[in-house]
Amino acid sequence: MYLNKAIVIGNLTRDPELRSLPSGIKVCSFSLATNRVWKDKNGARQESADYHNVVVFGRQAETVAQYMKKGSSILVEGRMQTRSWEDKTSGEKKYRTEIVADRTQFGPKSSGTNASVQSTNSEKISSEKNSEEIDTIEYPEENINPEDIPF
Repeated sequence: MYLNKAIVIGNLTRDPELRSLPSGIKVCSFSLATNRVWKDKNGARQESADYHNVVVFGRQAETVAQYMKKGSSILVEGRMQTRSWEDKTSGEKKYRTEIVADRTQFGPKSSGTNASVQSTNSEKISSEKNSEEIDTIEYPEENINPEDIPF
């Protein structure tokens, strides 16, 4: 049995590029950065970033190109594929490994300073409303006998 499955969550390193095939199918390509943090033998914190080329086809390609931009967070699920071609100028064979996406899911929107202030203010207002609207439950003061419970 064989399995070719890639699932990555990261941020776009550049704006998506939308093109069309001669058949009219839309193709969107972008690069995605993922990072890894670990501690080495000495306990020092280490970081490393990996970059992944991603290709999306069809309606999903149009949606990614419309809503995503550099820095946006996205989950990509698909398969790994390596393609090759001959360079027209030098004549040498070139290779590119990329994730062909079957499914994409947008991450949370990046919030600017105004958005975070607005969300903080709305949270304060909603918490004030909730504290006014919440009815308290009054429990009986006597002890409940478990044998009195019908089930």
